[in-house]
Amino acid sequence: MKVTVLVGGVGGARFLLGVKAALGLPAVGPGTEDAPHEVTAVVNVGDDIWLHGLRVCPDLDTCMYTLGGGIDTERGWGRAGESWTVGEELAAYGADPDWFSLGDRDIATHLVRSRMLRAGYPLSQVTEALCHRWKPGVRLLPVTDDRVETHVVIDNPDAAAPDAPPQVAVHFQEWWVRHQAKPAAHRFASVGAEEARVLPEVRDALESSDVVLVAPSNPVVSIGTLIGVPGMAQSLVATPAKIVGVSPIVGGAPVRGMADACLAALGVETSAAGVGAHYGGRGKGGLLDGWLVAPGDGHELPGAEVREVPLMMTDVDATAAMVRAAFELAGVEGV
Repeated sequence: MKVTVLVGGVGGARFLLGVKAALGLPAVGPGTEDAPHEVTAVVNVGDDIWLHGLRVCPDLDTCMYTLGGGIDTERGWGRAGESWTVGEELAAYGADPDWFSLGDRDIATHLVRSRMLRAGYPLSQVTEALCHRWKPGVRLLPVTDDRVETHVVIDNPDAAAPDAPPQVAVHFQEWWVRHQAKPAAHRFASVGAEEARVLPEVRDALESSDVVLVAPSNPVVSIGTLIGVPGMAQSLVATPAKIVGVSPIVGGAPVRGMADACLAALGVETSAAGVGAHYGGRGKGGLLDGWLVAPGDGHELPGAEVREVPLMMTDVDATAAMVRAAFELAGVEGV
């Protein structure tokens, strides 16, 4: 079986553990050489940012650390056994930005990535090289090798200052991490997307997939951003595989994070039905052939089949059960 999964950060990484387990692969670490299944994760790059001269790719790193066994499981991001000596020294110098924490072990990853990028290697090759160290057991592909960053127009947190504009545009990370998504968001922009192109390996993976899964990641700034890369939407339309999505909203609230703040900016209701309608049924020109929602969140989605199943990723077994339900909805046999 060839499975392609569209993912963001923490939720997407945990979902991938379940994908591997559902296929009979070790959830953490590499698979066996004779494993009959192939998993490709197409990862959002809109959260990527330059900090202190280093290229930080939060979603790629979270997937890589999680699947490779190096993630801080309590936080869901960053390295296990982390220390913060470099960050403390940066703070002592008063170096900006001071609102984004980089751990010492994590910095090593960013140093290697930044050095390779400056040497001319594309992000996909850099990611492959980093994965030699972690052996995640899936192929991690950035949706594009081009620089695409999500920016957001928000209510100005400093609006009380003299002559301050009522709204400002900031990098998504500044809104999300520094301001905890509290200032109201008005619109999102993928800076660089117009010049970007979907990675050819991503097109190939979608073309040869037996099933495509949309992880329960942020539908706006994770899934929405990667689908917005030129060529990605067309590749999804063209894939012969069924596309099954998993709702990130359970009982009218995000399972994790602040997706409701993003959905509100687009006028999308924070509900499984709202996100389902936002994606749309493939039979009506949208994204989805199938849509998994939590018990009690059932609704009609024209052009797609909706099924209610437990969606809380409490452990790998529970997540694997979700994935098997997605396979069943897609009509995939032989798993």
